Amino acid sequence: MLFRATSRKLSKLSNFSRGYLDSSLTRVLDVHPEVLDALASKKPVVALETTLVTHGFPYPTNYDLSNSLESIVRSTGAIPATIGIIEGRIKIGLEMAEVERLANPEKPGSVVKISRRDIAPAVALGSSGGTTISSTLIFAALAGIKVFATGGLGGVHRGGELSMDISADLQELARCPVGLVSSGAKSILDIGRTLEYLETLGVPVISYGPSKEFPAFFAPRSGFQVPWNTHSPNIAANILHTQSQLRMNNGALFAVPIPGKFEAAGAEIQLAVDQAVAESEANGISKRGKEATPWLLKRVSELSKGSSLASNIALLENNVRIGGEIAVEYQKLIEEQSCSSDYVTVGFSATSEQSSRPQPLASKKEPLATENNNASLLVFGAAAVDISANAFEMAPNFASGSTVPGTIAVSLGGVARNIAEASHRVSPKGSVLLVAPIGNDAFGHLLTEETANIGMRTDGLLLQKNQRTAVCNMIMDSHGGLTTGIADMAILETEQFQTEAIGMIKRVNPTLVIIDGNCSPEIISTVVKLCTEQGIKVFFEPTSVVKSTRILQAVENVSSPASPIDFISPNLIELREIFESANEKSLSSKPDYWTALDNFSLTSRYRMDLEHLSRVNVTDKDPSKGTLSFLLDQGAAQMAVRLLPFFRHIVIKCGDKGVLVAMRQSPTSQWRSEQSNIQRHQIINHSDSDTVVLSHFSALPVESLANVTGAGDSFVGALASCLVKQPNAFDSSETLTQAIEIAQRAAVLTLGSPYSVSPQLSMLEEAIKHLQYSQ
Repeated sequence: MLFRATSRKLSKLSNFSRGYLDSSLTRVLDVHPEVLDALASKKPVVALETTLVTHGFPYPTNYDLSNSLESIVRSTGAIPATIGIIEGRIKIGLEMAEVERLANPEKPGSVVKISRRDIAPAVALGSSGGTTISSTLIFAALAGIKVFATGGLGGVHRGGELSMDISADLQELARCPVGLVSSGAKSILDIGRTLEYLETLGVPVISYGPSKEFPAFFAPRSGFQVPWNTHSPNIAANILHTQSQLRMNNGALFAVPIPGKFEAAGAEIQLAVDQAVAESEANGISKRGKEATPWLLKRVSELSKGSSLASNIALLENNVRIGGEIAVEYQKLIEEQSCSSDYVTVGFSATSEQSSRPQPLASKKEPLATENNNASLLVFGAAAVDISANAFEMAPNFASGSTVPGTIAVSLGGVARNIAEASHRVSPKGSVLLVAPIGNDAFGHLLTEETANIGMRTDGLLLQKNQRTAVCNMIMDSHGGLTTGIADMAILETEQFQTEAIGMIKRVNPTLVIIDGNCSPEIISTVVKLCTEQGIKVFFEPTSVVKSTRILQAVENVSSPASPIDFISPNLIELREIFESANEKSLSSKPDYWTALDNFSLTSRYRMDLEHLSRVNVTDKDPSKGTLSFLLDQGAAQMAVRLLPFFRHIVIKCGDKGVLVAMRQSPTSQWRSEQSNIQRHQIINHSDSDTVVLSHFSALPVESLANVTGAGDSFVGALASCLVKQPNAFDSSETLTQAIEIAQRAAVLTLGSPYSVSPQLSMLEEAIKHLQYSQ
């Protein structure tokens, strides 16, 4: 499946380069979501070129090599950013299908070799091509990528003193503040004059090995010495960091000798190089500019009977590994610098480069929606500013009346806002509207500006007179644990917000409305009543144990055998609180309640199936996670079924035990033909009036854990987008499974991201587009 980052996310890429990009750039340049997230969260990134794909190796070796190089970068802890141009779009980070487009000569359309001089024509004419070292350096510098790994640097060609045939790579290395890791210069070049020219340009050349001998691509020694050498990725990173601190705009060349086991073959390959060069001079190829290098490399491969190909791949893989190591060390230096001061640094979202918790790259600001804009999804509730204060590790325990050194980060938060952002990132532009109150204060202005920067609509941010914008202030200890905090959410209780919220529903005409538990019971009841009257589905997110029961007032005010709330998404603790509170309020004494429950006609077979399911492992892949015994031992299944007369679909977030969905379906849905299947973690009970379904989904694996605050909100936001795209998604086993998996993937992406909502959620938009319910 292909995923693509939209160019609108680039307008603040300047946080990672120096200065601000012209917004027109976003019309020609895309950044892959993974690279976008890495840059935003200050993870190490390594740039990779694509000329080796388009002109360096035959197919399918070129395709496999590109995949291998990316894997090697990942193994070092860095993120690969393979750069190329696809149909006139500059791509910083390619999908493998896009690499295939460049690698496979049988794919429709030609591919060109793109140096600096070719960039504008290729973009204007919609061409596709592989970027050389020079153009890759330009794009890497533009994105703020500090390390670029490749094979061999271009340089002064033999006879260049007469022909003036000098690679653009050298000039670009002098212009772009990027560390280039290569195996010296290509052996077909005049290495001595290349080094002289780099000295003239002021580019530091560092031999990455035990000696100052400059390597000659296939051979570890060229006979030329350079002033500096190191064999430490930390020192190499320090060189780049020092240049950055001194605001030097040139790059640096780290020349890596070919791995030792290929040294012996180097001497034989050099003989082939000399013969190929002589032939190129005889047949005139040497005078044909950029055609010369591919011809020479191909001829060397022929003369060496393929041994040069193996050596070429080996040195590339070695360089990429070293590039990843240097990038990781460089990022450590950046982090050490940001933590070296005892002063508190305050970062306002993506507007400050000093923020200790950087925000995702913001998008190009779009015009605000007008009053005539409809939205498929409305999300009501809290849009807040989160202030996180983290003590430095050396700080003592908190003492009364004292301060400690640390960092303070300001970011956007609030359950409704997080859900709306998650849904926005996976939905068509403008289809999601956040409806939340804000005050006429600095935090309100910040919320409005940064909401627009993400590309979200702001016409649902309702200004409340004489009110404070919602703020959550969290104090963390040196280990990141919550010590204490204050949440100021009073603005959500105002009558003005209730009145304006109702007007928003009538104006926008949504398909689905989500309400978060931060809203007052009165506002929730008013919204539910209007949605019921207008046939709009309602999704309630409980938010917290304390606020989870606020929905019950709305339930109590509706008298109908049908479940008044379409969707609710509690965790296990919230589920119990809602169930017990409903009993305390005697909601179960309502005649409609017992009529609905009797209509379920739960059979002994259903109870037997539930017993069997409770003994099944949570996941077959990891028996250590235990069984589904919590369905009965903790009463999760019983409580969920008892609440179905109030909530038609109950999506229970069970943490590392996955997701449990309990629902009542009409006897005409596709579930009518389904039966209980313990292996699929699915129990079904049929009656004349209802079909009751319990379906469990194992948790997806979490590769990295950076943040837990917004995972549940991301889950709900992605699930809501599935329900807007396909309102009948829960009406069949197939589409229910797809929707829950998409929502779980959204949660996992946010768990691995430092933000409340991961920018990488945009990768799921394509999956939602293909969500299809079939009758």
